[in-house]
Amino acid sequence: MANLRVHNDRLEVHLTPAEKTLAFRSADVIVQRDDIRSAIITDDPWIWIRGIRRRGTEVPLVIAVGVWKTHGGSDFVVVKGKRQAVVLELTGGEFGRLVLSTNRAGELVEKLRVGLPNGHHVADDIFAEEETSGD
Repeated sequence: MANLRVHNDRLEVHLTPAEKTLAFRSADVIVQRDDIRSAIITDDPWIWIRGIRRRGTEVPLVIAVGVWKTHGGSDFVVVKGKRQAVVLELTGGEFGRLVLSTNRAGELVEKLRVGLPNGHHVADDIFAEEETSGD
């Protein structure tokens, strides 16, 4: 199961070997916290997937893992079933948006504390081992 780890300066999305295979990706996704512009919790993550699948796997309403090409760049998606998800809008970096299914969306957004002034972040590893798959 993938793990989300919130650190003082970054968010790490550690993909399982199966998710890496489905995404055709060998590396985990790392996003600098300063690059997170907004975070939205959604009960229907499928409507937030935009663009055309460039690299990855999709079975509609079942699983979507990988990179989607958009007019403005690329998005990274890990969506499973009808689970709640967090949509992170980003500035700079490898992706313009992350769409991540999670059973603990509210806790993740609270730990990220998007919009706080610099220097007011939570301590490293406060939100370790967030499962993005499984019940």
